[in-house]
Amino acid sequence: MSEVAYVRASRLYPGNPPVRAVDSLDLQVADGEFLVLVGPSGSGKSTALRMLAGLEDVDEGSITIGGEDVTNTPPKARDIAMVFQSYALYPHMTVAENMGFALKLRKTPKEQIRAKVTEAAKMLDLEKYLDRKPKALSGGQRQRVAMGRAIVREPSVFLMDEPLSNLDAKLRVETRANIAALQQRLGTTTIYVTHDQVEAMTMGHRVALLQDGVLQQVATPRELYENPRNAFVAGFIGSPAMNLKTVPLAEGGAELDGQVLPLSRDALAAADGLEEVTFGVRPETLRLVSGSDEKALEMTVELVEELGADALVHGTIDVGGAPERFVVRTDGRTPPALGQRVKVALRDSSEVHLFHPETGARLDA
Repeated sequence: MSEVAYVRASRLYPGNPPVRAVDSLDLQVADGEFLVLVGPSGSGKSTALRMLAGLEDVDEGSITIGGEDVTNTPPKARDIAMVFQSYALYPHMTVAENMGFALKLRKTPKEQIRAKVTEAAKMLDLEKYLDRKPKALSGGQRQRVAMGRAIVREPSVFLMDEPLSNLDAKLRVETRANIAALQQRLGTTTIYVTHDQVEAMTMGHRVALLQDGVLQQVATPRELYENPRNAFVAGFIGSPAMNLKTVPLAEGGAELDGQVLPLSRDALAAADGLEEVTFGVRPETLRLVSGSDEKALEMTVELVEELGADALVHGTIDVGGAPERFVVRTDGRTPPALGQRVKVALRDSSEVHLFHPETGARLDA
């Protein structure tokens, strides 16, 4: 069993007061799970990974692997393998030698090294490159070699720190699918760090979102998308981002563009005593409607992103007397023109998210 647990684990850097790069992290990763740590730059995700690897100290709390406390265990004794953003391949060695180097240091018999390297090369489609040097490989092939080097060690846990950042967009999509399929096949507990929320949503069994060293929410990608715990999670998860605006409350709902958008009884009860709320609605929950719909909101189109099947319409809607930017996802075959004034309505009022305007906490949970 190779489950991983952070137990109130913190990493502090010197300062007055000390900087809490990771702050009391409580997180359990099940045996065989693929967990993605995601967050903006400086959120503490790579620091948390390096704490698990033993490359950063744990100043408070503890970390366990397979139920064993490894807080003070040296990195080489933790039975983990790490794949970095930089491939860190030895340029003078062949692909086969790079992949088998860790086993050679352990004095593993040559026949066994050859067998493990060959098996990993088959998984990664690297068989015809085993005799090449890294300089003769593309970026994607080098990343697969780095993956193969980790696989042959047969560790309890894989740690991956933004391994796709150096690849072009098309190759990133292809490689992330390969990594997800490979992890499923191997069944090795994997913790994967990225700042790319699309990568997080498409690869992980669960996603843990960090901000300023604090865990905001950990859940399945669908749960994060549909039920964000706070306004930060709501705004970070989803591409394009959720429309989040602070709007005044009126009798029975939220006021935008002189219209009152009805809210559920539970949502209104949660917002009781507030004069305004942070109103959240995803671009696909908004739709363009005919000009005769008097209950719709009026939006001035400022930008249209044509994406083929879909189009993203950026425009402004009056909120409390001031223009606020909104994004609407619509049919790409009939997008509006720049400068056009269009009508926008909600597809489903149950898909509106409400958050406290000061704390950001979800109100309609």
